[in-house]
Amino acid sequence: MTNVLLIGNGAREHAIAEAIMRSTKSPRLYSFMKANNPGIASLSETIRLGRYDNPEEIVAFARENKIDFAVVGPEDPLSHGVVDALSANGIPAVGPTKSPARLETSKSFTRSLLDKYGIAGNPRFRNFKTMDGIEAFLDEIPAIVIKPDGLTGGKGVLVHGDHFQTKKEALAFCRDILTSHAGVTLEEKLDGEEFSLQCLCDGRTVVATPPVQDHKRRFAGDAGPNTGGMGSYSCADHLLPFLKAGDVAAGLEITKKVAAALLEETGQPYKGVMYGGFMTTGNGVRLIEYNARFGDPEAMNILPLLKTDFIEICEHIINGTLERIAIEFEKKATVCIYIVPKGYGLPADYHDAASSSAKIEVGDPGHARLYFASVDQKEDGLYLSASRAIGIVGIADTLDDARTIAEDGIKAVKGPVAFREDIGTDALLQKRIDHMRKIRGKQV
Repeated sequence: MTNVLLIGNGAREHAIAEAIMRSTKSPRLYSFMKANNPGIASLSETIRLGRYDNPEEIVAFARENKIDFAVVGPEDPLSHGVVDALSANGIPAVGPTKSPARLETSKSFTRSLLDKYGIAGNPRFRNFKTMDGIEAFLDEIPAIVIKPDGLTGGKGVLVHGDHFQTKKEALAFCRDILTSHAGVTLEEKLDGEEFSLQCLCDGRTVVATPPVQDHKRRFAGDAGPNTGGMGSYSCADHLLPFLKAGDVAAGLEITKKVAAALLEETGQPYKGVMYGGFMTTGNGVRLIEYNARFGDPEAMNILPLLKTDFIEICEHIINGTLERIAIEFEKKATVCIYIVPKGYGLPADYHDAASSSAKIEVGDPGHARLYFASVDQKEDGLYLSASRAIGIVGIADTLDDARTIAEDGIKAVKGPVAFREDIGTDALLQKRIDHMRKIRGKQV
């Protein structure tokens, strides 16, 4: 039997736990969480509640339970060097050590890495540690994106036309960011459609999983503030309606070169998930950012389709032998819709702000799969937090059927919750297709 440590307590980790427990290797799951996720707890031999910024506590839990290897779900433990600490104690992990994990924890590191090693995909950009030179750069490229250097929970990016309109406002944002972050990266604003390409990496071999499209905006029609992601979809042909096969191939090629550059730059092989957020544009595929773990919600689109034994994949990642295993996914469409508190992503004085601490009830989701996210299981029931609560996933032969299954599953959740009604709809997909047709000047 294999003793596996899972670190994390969100819906992404619930999906990882499910993939682990589908293994034919009779695994025993031990989970370290900062809040009690009932879905993960139900699959675990033992759980421990604690902090992700305390690697020693995680190592002690691993040693107590004779862990064979760990899987790190979220970015916080990676940024605090949990993989380094586990490795120092003879416990391998699926997740990069702290130095190559800078791929996510430092926007400036990633942009500079691509630039140094001549890897395609960078937009025009500059990294700044002070305000010196920022105004001049804004004069060169008036339409920009502002990115704080460091972790921001997927919500720190500021985009011209959405978050600010003038150079004066952009300068004020940069000045404010530099009071709390070591640096700020300014990039040209790109025009295109985003897609997520989550890749498995053992330090040298890189394998792509099916592409997914996330929906960051809080409300239908891509309106409202950016969030951690309100839902996502993937298609049965392992493409997306607005993508060409060459777009996915370009994203994979960039990631392969980045993996090689990381090994050269840090001297440490990147072992884990290298998740690229890309944009297909009229001038090719561009990198938006990398994450050093599975996406949330994108993991819920991909892991349920995985046909290959997940523990075997993990072992090959750890051993640096990923080229020896064929990784397969079902040819199914998926739709993931996030249930959130009504006040999620909205100002504190919003009239439904109190929903972030409410009790909810969850019934039978039917054919949908249910993945608990930021909820807390207490003695008297299940409670919301201020973040996303439950991912509801529909899986079917067609996108329409997958969406119907997910929407039916949503009805099982009772309480002060909300969701985006347009994830995976024909109208929203057509909007993406029309956008790319206009950019490319020909049919997608």
